[in-house]
Amino acid sequence: MHKEPQVNLELALQHGLSAEEYQHLLDLLGRTPTFTELGIFSVMWSEHCSYKNSILELKKLPRSGGRLLVSAGEENAGLVDIGDGLAVCFKIESHNHPSAVEPYQGAATGVGGIMRDVFTMGARPIAALNSLRFGPLDDARNRYLFDGVVRGIADYGNCLGVPTVAGEIYFEPCYSGNPLVNAMTVGIVRHDQTARAVAHGRGNPVYIIGSRTGRDGIHGATFASEELDEASEARRPNVQVGDPFTEKLLLEATLELIQAGVLVGIQDMGAAGLTCSSTEMAAKGKCGMELILDRVPLREPDMSAYEIMLSESQERMLAVVKKGHEAAVEAICRKWDLECACIGRVIDEPVLRVYFQGQKVAEVPPFHCVLGGGAPVYQREARKPTYLEEVNRLELESLPPVTDPGRVLLQLLGSPNIASKQWVYEQYDHMVQAGTCLLPGGDAAVVRVPGTNKGLAVTTDCNARYVYLNPRRGARIAVAEAARNVVCTGAEPLAVTNCLNFGNPYKPEIYYQFREAVAGLGEACRALNTPVTGGNVSFYNESPQGAVYPTPVIGMVGLLEDLSYLTPAAFVQPGDDIWLVGETFPELGGSELLRTTYGKVLGDCPHLDLDLEKRTQRAVLQAIRTGLVHSAHDVAEGGLAVALAECCLMNQENPLGAKVRFSQPAMRPEWFLFSESQSRFILSAPPAAREQLHDLFQQAGISAQPIGTVGGNQLIIEPWIQLDLDRLSAVYYQTIAQRMTVSG
Repeated sequence: MHKEPQVNLELALQHGLSAEEYQHLLDLLGRTPTFTELGIFSVMWSEHCSYKNSILELKKLPRSGGRLLVSAGEENAGLVDIGDGLAVCFKIESHNHPSAVEPYQGAATGVGGIMRDVFTMGARPIAALNSLRFGPLDDARNRYLFDGVVRGIADYGNCLGVPTVAGEIYFEPCYSGNPLVNAMTVGIVRHDQTARAVAHGRGNPVYIIGSRTGRDGIHGATFASEELDEASEARRPNVQVGDPFTEKLLLEATLELIQAGVLVGIQDMGAAGLTCSSTEMAAKGKCGMELILDRVPLREPDMSAYEIMLSESQERMLAVVKKGHEAAVEAICRKWDLECACIGRVIDEPVLRVYFQGQKVAEVPPFHCVLGGGAPVYQREARKPTYLEEVNRLELESLPPVTDPGRVLLQLLGSPNIASKQWVYEQYDHMVQAGTCLLPGGDAAVVRVPGTNKGLAVTTDCNARYVYLNPRRGARIAVAEAARNVVCTGAEPLAVTNCLNFGNPYKPEIYYQFREAVAGLGEACRALNTPVTGGNVSFYNESPQGAVYPTPVIGMVGLLEDLSYLTPAAFVQPGDDIWLVGETFPELGGSELLRTTYGKVLGDCPHLDLDLEKRTQRAVLQAIRTGLVHSAHDVAEGGLAVALAECCLMNQENPLGAKVRFSQPAMRPEWFLFSESQSRFILSAPPAAREQLHDLFQQAGISAQPIGTVGGNQLIIEPWIQLDLDRLSAVYYQTIAQRMTVSG
């Protein structure tokens, strides 16, 4: 029998609780907690599980309306109606700290965890995405982290048989000590086949299904709720180990159990493991559970109650079974070669009682453990960062003029932030399930909704440099950019999930960034009618070198009612007109030109008029859906010249050149060519559509005009740039691969 340590304030502090929280725990229980109880509350009241420093701000987001079937936070993932009795289920989450110390397993288990969040709701995953941030690739450790994360994502998704179809990657010095690894999954479910993460019904048996429980991942939730430092390498035991082959079996078994109608509720064991799933399911059902830990299948001998409750071993589910259906549940698990064990029962009393080796080791009220219940909630101090006044100063006239715009274009196409991510996505199986209609490398990917002629456009987006320079407007731009990318494929934006990556919330300047960014997200989502289905907050993304850029990643899903609307980003037809939609202003703050050419991250991020953004997106979508447009690509990092080059290059099998001409703009040529003004698109359309497009955009009050013609093997932007596509392509497609083959 294990001898548990004596619980006191010092031990509580070591577990991440504050002195006030420990006193609150003593008052709540009316006694000193057991060691197992201390472990339960330390993980459930950690930032990772309780959102104690963020929930008050998150509640201000638009969390209902549109096509949402459940409000944000109600279930493990968002659920949005797409017609015909079907719903799309999707969510994004972070696995940053584990990936910083063990990149392969950290990324792999991040993918596995977000998959379970989706299929535990009864949805079959049909697509995976990611959003990644690393330090510069000239550093050997950054290359090691980048390589390990990509392999972890690839191996887990490929083995599971879910295509990884889209994502984004940025490289900035602030991520060197703390990379960001955000994983997103999209699934499809019938309205009448959804499942809930809830417990109720006295006497209903509680089962654990899937892998055996080991010591991996213990205190992973609290590990994710502290800053990284030199000692973080010693925290490798906090990184879980994934098994995608078991996950595949668990996926199929879970969907069969749900469809068989034998479950009351089911929840995956992610952060905080058995502790989280049992307390959350009981709290949601306003009931309790009795658990007998001796019945939990273990992979390691001599585990304590504390370790069993806090283990974050992967590929496990907690299921509340309808009494009398135990044999059916066990038969389905045997069919899929999965272990299952009845480890307890539901009780009416709202309490979680845990027994081990003949002793009661915990008795806690689930309501007081969980987010939305009695877990602590704080409003932290916010103070405008002093750095903003310094970095927002940018005198454009002080920048030396660019004498060779063509050389600068090549330089920008060779920036890892802009260069093709082919080295990454060619490691992913993006064609498994045979539903991918628009491949990685464009604005958004499109996957077919099985059994229909509908498609889902999916993307992840965030320019964190903008958010660093202007937290509120930068976050608005992240939403607008995601919606723009979805619209370019011919899809209507539906809803978003978010992964909010920030530094230490106890630092007032960090909390200001967070509060302002959340406000900006809410403003943009309301304006574009894309409610927030849920998401994830990841604080403490700091290293001894400082905090990462505030990085509120947006995952967006859009609907193509008919796949005939499907539109690529690359030019496809020689002789087509090239249209520029939207206006260009001298906006270089936070731009790739400023960072790459001048080595500066300064200024204010570009202006964004949300009403203009919405009208522009609607007009472009109307042009696409009336069959007037052959290709559509948004203007983003690198500005107009980069967008035109990408339109020429993104169809690798048949690249098409372009010749465009501009009259002398009322600004320096490089400002015009590389400005990152928002709400702009590059379209290609047949000359016969010219009059209709003029009328469409004029009626919408949108600036739009033909600027040139598709064709040839050069990109010509008169009077400044003339470059062969072969030269552009070599830089665009080979940059990242070349940097990853550097020795050392």
